[in-house]
Amino acid sequence: MSKRILRVNVLIKEEVSKLLLKEFEFSLDVLVTVTRVETSADLKESKVFISVIPEEKSDEVIKILNKKMYFLQQKFNQRMKMRPLPRLKILAEKKTIEASMVEEILEKLKKEQK
Repeated sequence: MSKRILRVNVLIKEEVSKLLLKEFEFSLDVLVTVTRVETSADLKESKVFISVIPEEKSDEVIKILNKKMYFLQQKFNQRMKMRPLPRLKILAEKKTIEASMVEEILEKLKKEQK
């Protein structure tokens, strides 16, 4: 992966995080975090992975964001000073869920060994 793509990923992560904080109101018991961004080499698409706590609300938050995607994309396009601008795609982060499951399994194994 090129240095430019890495920098673009960091920039997109920061800007989308700011937009989610300022432009969207989720219920008080929900925490939404942008975990990572994967941008295609041609800068046509960026996959924005979000983590939602509690996990049960993840599908609900993804639906809200996808419903408001046009608004989110517009705000994003206004803030960015780069060309071409990638099209955003919001996805639920699965790696953090997998990591927490692995941690739970390891904790159970430690307890069983004692």
